[in-house]
Amino acid sequence: MQIIESKILTKIKKAGRGTLFFNDDFTQFGTSKAANKALERLVEKGEINRVARGIYTRPKTSALLGEIPPSINEIAEAIARRDRAKIIPTGAMALYQIGLSTQVPLQVVYLTDGSPRSLQVGNGKIVFKKTTAKKLAIRGEASVLAIQALKEIGKENYTAEQKKRVIELLRKENPNHLQHDIRLAPEWIRKIMREAL
Repeated sequence: MQIIESKILTKIKKAGRGTLFFNDDFTQFGTSKAANKALERLVEKGEINRVARGIYTRPKTSALLGEIPPSINEIAEAIARRDRAKIIPTGAMALYQIGLSTQVPLQVVYLTDGSPRSLQVGNGKIVFKKTTAKKLAIRGEASVLAIQALKEIGKENYTAEQKKRVIELLRKENPNHLQHDIRLAPEWIRKIMREAL
């Protein structure tokens, strides 16, 4: 048992602090059950942290803040990479990521082409919602956030300040991506996106 434990810890330490691991990442060292037991013991010893069910990390640390847990977004992206799925943040997370809200949402919903599920992370929650290929066809990182943030605010509710922030963000987007993505947005959002061109 000790052998599996030290092999797991060596692999985690090699990857550097803040890297996220899933139980399946250690099955080369023994059965799934043995790997889980070893991970549990490493958590008990304070060598690693359990981020959510089946997800572990050796957290980054800061002299000022102590341990820095991974963000909800880092966890969601790690799950998407593992599942080879596409995800896009919606609602409050999109608003937060483009700086239209300072509130880190406790429940974050991502649209995905992977399996729908939800995951408890500390006192927060990640929800993956199955969606159509069309909604995931948006190419630009800025476009995807702008479209989702504007949908969250609503057609009648956005302010001139919010619109200005979205346009600034979209001006940094690859123009080819932007041209492509405009066609996938609702008509009222297209008008705002065209202004960025």
